[in-house]
Amino acid sequence: MKYLVGDIGNTSTKICILNNRFKILKSYIFETSKLHNGNKLKKILRIKSNKDINPILLFSSVVPNIFKNIKKNITSKKNKVYEIKDLKLKRIIKINVHNKYQLGSDRIVNAIGVKKFKNCLVLDFGTATTFDIIKNGIYQGGVIAPGVKLSINNLSNATALLPKINLHKNQKTYGKNTKDALNAGFLWGYEGLINNIINKIIKKYKENFKIILTGGYANFFKKVIKRKVLVDQDITIKGIAIVYKELI
Repeated sequence: MKYLVGDIGNTSTKICILNNRFKILKSYIFETSKLHNGNKLKKILRIKSNKDINPILLFSSVVPNIFKNIKKNITSKKNKVYEIKDLKLKRIIKINVHNKYQLGSDRIVNAIGVKKFKNCLVLDFGTATTFDIIKNGIYQGGVIAPGVKLSINNLSNATALLPKINLHKNQKTYGKNTKDALNAGFLWGYEGLINNIINKIIKKYKENFKIILTGGYANFFKKVIKRKVLVDQDITIKGIAIVYKELI
């Protein structure tokens, strides 16, 4: 038996086929904004039509209208589609925040994906850059900062003369032209932001944390972090797989 799970993010959506041990067999990436498009949905339907796939599908979504569209097109007498918050997550992770319903599904499954570690800090470089704290296996909250690409694009869109740039590992402290100056600002600015937030969290708890990076800029920034880190681009899907295995 195989399983279909998906992570619907603000920018991209990842659909995965899992084997009978809940390991990833194959992944498909879609632009989330294009999942209103019938042709893109048909591709997901073709993936789902594999006879070996369990008729129960599970998604993590931070874009409710896209999830509703997928659910509407896939649900049938044979198929059921769930979002992780439809399930009793308290059975597998304790969440220590003021309002659990405001917590993004992606951040919940990231925490579930690393729950084998006693203390863990997950940095997700998505549309937003998030820092999620798992202490003694309990989700304790986190930090949300603007995403790297979002910040670059917004600055360009809000100004008449500043261009959009592709961030690169330019080691110059400052620029002699506009693009290099922007690159220095974003590179050193995010290096400072990342290291400062990590240090503040570790200082608060006075314990070591396993630090896991995921998302688009994870590999880009891993070498500027002044602590040992691990990059795992599948941590969100691994979390969804754990939810499926334990609650469905």
